[in-house]
Amino acid sequence: MSNRREWLLSAAALGLPIAPALALEGDERVLRYALPTAETGFDPQKISDVYSITITAHIFESLYDFDHLARPYKVKPLLADGLPDEAENFTRFTVHLKRGVYFQDDPAFGGQRREMTADDVVYTFKRLYDPATQSNSVAQFEELGVIGLQALRDEALKDGKPFDYARPVDGLRALDRYTLQFRLREPRPRFVFGLTHPGNWGVMAREVVQRYGDKIIEHPVGTGPFVLKAWRRSSRIVLARNPGYRERFYDAEPNADDAEGQAWLARFKGRRLPMLDRVEVSIIEEAQPRWLAFLNAEQDLLEKLPNDFVGQAIPGGQLAPHLAKRGIQKYRVPAADVTVTVYNMDHPMVGGLAPERVALRRAINLALDIPREIRLARRGEAIPAQGPLQPGVSGYDAALRSEAGQCDPARAKALLDLYGYVDRNGDGWRERPDGSPLVLEVLTQSDQTSRQSDEVFKKSLDAVGIRLQLKVGQWSENLKATRAGKFMLWRVGSSAGSPDGQDGLEWAYSPSINKNNLARFSLPAFDAVYERLQGLPDGPERNAQFREATKLLLAYAPYRFHVHRIVTDLAHPWVVGYRKPMCWLNWWAYVDVVPRQERHALTPSPSGRGWG
Repeated sequence: MSNRREWLLSAAALGLPIAPALALEGDERVLRYALPTAETGFDPQKISDVYSITITAHIFESLYDFDHLARPYKVKPLLADGLPDEAENFTRFTVHLKRGVYFQDDPAFGGQRREMTADDVVYTFKRLYDPATQSNSVAQFEELGVIGLQALRDEALKDGKPFDYARPVDGLRALDRYTLQFRLREPRPRFVFGLTHPGNWGVMAREVVQRYGDKIIEHPVGTGPFVLKAWRRSSRIVLARNPGYRERFYDAEPNADDAEGQAWLARFKGRRLPMLDRVEVSIIEEAQPRWLAFLNAEQDLLEKLPNDFVGQAIPGGQLAPHLAKRGIQKYRVPAADVTVTVYNMDHPMVGGLAPERVALRRAINLALDIPREIRLARRGEAIPAQGPLQPGVSGYDAALRSEAGQCDPARAKALLDLYGYVDRNGDGWRERPDGSPLVLEVLTQSDQTSRQSDEVFKKSLDAVGIRLQLKVGQWSENLKATRAGKFMLWRVGSSAGSPDGQDGLEWAYSPSINKNNLARFSLPAFDAVYERLQGLPDGPERNAQFREATKLLLAYAPYRFHVHRIVTDLAHPWVVGYRKPMCWLNWWAYVDVVPRQERHALTPSPSGRGWG
C-alpha cells in the first residue's frame, strides 16, 4: 500500500477531513452523494425507511426489476429468466431463474462460490413470515395472497415454537433447482409487481443469516452489483463493485420519442454493469451543508434540491446561469409521492370513528393552509394533493378536485362549533366537548423544511382556536413511535413503491395496522374496496374503486393529504447517464462517472443536456 493510501485510510479511520482532490484515485469511477437522514441498517426484510432501502436495493436483487429508461414503466427480469408463466386466472405463476447467479463472497460460504437457487427464494419469502424476523414488509407481501405462508406464521405465533422453515406450503414451492411456483388465494393480475422490491425482498442465503444472527443487519450479502465495504453508522457508507458479479450488460427500452433515453442507450448499450467502481454515501442532515458540499464538488449528485436553495439553483424552474456555466445538469420532475399528516386513530383525543372525532379531524384538515405551505416551506416546488394516490401510479386522477385541496378556516370553525369544540372560558382556545383542554401534539423533525411547515401548521390552527405543541425528534425515532402507536399526529411523506396505486392505499388497510397502516385505521367498507381492487384488471371498473377508496379516506380523515412534491436533482457534468427513478431505488448500476484524471476533456454535449 502506498504512503498516500495509508494516509487516506488512517485519516478516514480517525474521522479527519480529506480534501476532495485527494479522496479519489484518479482512474476510479466513484459516485459520491449524500442522504438527508441516517440509515437504520441493512437487513432488507427488517428495514422500512427509504434511506436504508436505497443501500440494500444495490446489494440485493429481486426476481424482477423496472427498465431504467422506459417511461412510464416496464417490468423486466432480473434474477428471473423471463416473465412469469401465468395460469388459472392469475392464481398460479411459474418463475424460471437465471443460472449462474452467485451470492457475494462471504465467510459464511466456507470459501466456496455459492450459487443462488429456487430454495433461496423460498427461504427469503418464508423469512418474511418468521416472527423472529420482525419484518415490516410481511403485510405488504401477504397482500399478494400466497397460499400457506400466513398459516405457517400463525402457528409459530400461537405455539411460541421456532418457525418451521422445512414445512412445505402449497403457495410457494421450488419445483427444481431453477424453477419456482406461486399459488395464490385469489386472482392477482399485477402479481409480478410484488416481485420487484430488491431493497426489501432481495434474495438472501440461509447460511449468512445463521452465521450473523442478530448482527445480520450489519452484514448484508446478496447477489447484487455492489458490496458493503465500510460503514460508519449515521455518517458514511461505502459500497464497491461486486468483483464476482455475473456478466450483465446495459440494455433498456426507452420510448422512440425519448431523445435523451435513446442517447443514453446508444452510448451505453452492451457496457458491462455496474459501470461504477465505488459509491460513497454521506449522511448530511442539514440542508445548507449538503448544498455547499455539492457546490464545492465534494458530492457528485444532489438528490432532492433542498427547498431553501430553489431560488438560487432553479429560479423560475430554470437552471441558474452560474450553475449552467459549470455544466451542472438539472433533473426536475413531479415526484410519485404524497406528504401527509397521520392521525392516531387509537388516540382518545383525535382518533376513532365517532362523529365528533371525525369532525375534529376534518376541521383540522380544512384549517391547514396548504397553499401557504407550498409557498413558504416548499418554495413553490409542490402541488396540492387531492387524495391519497401519487402522480404516475394507476388510479391517480390529475383532474380530481376534493376537500383535500381546500383551505377553508370559516368552514373549519363552523364544524368545530357544531360538534362542541368551543371556547368555554374565554381564553381564545377551544376545549373538547366534555370541557377538557384541546391540545394537539405533532411529532416533527429539526430540519428547515419541517420547521417552516411547523410554522404554517401552528398558524393555521391558531386561526381556528386550536393549540398545537411540537415534539421534535429524529425521523427514525418518530417512525418508531408511530409504529408503536405512541403518538397523536405526525407529518411524513410516502413515495410510490410500484406503478400500482393500490400500494398507497395500504396505509388505510386494517390488516396492515402495526405495519404500514400508520394511522391504525380500520373501516370494513374501506377494506372491502381495497380487496376488490386486488383482483380487478386495470380499467374503468378498477378506477371506479380507486375513486370510492379516495372518498372514504376523505370522509373519515385518518390522514390529511398535503402535497405532491416537485423534486429537482442536480449532477456535475462528470455524472453520465443519470435519470430520475420513478418508483424504484436501484439505479447506481446504470450510471457512469468520468474518472477525475479525464475530466479536463469534458465538453458540452450537442443536445445541450449534460456533457460528453
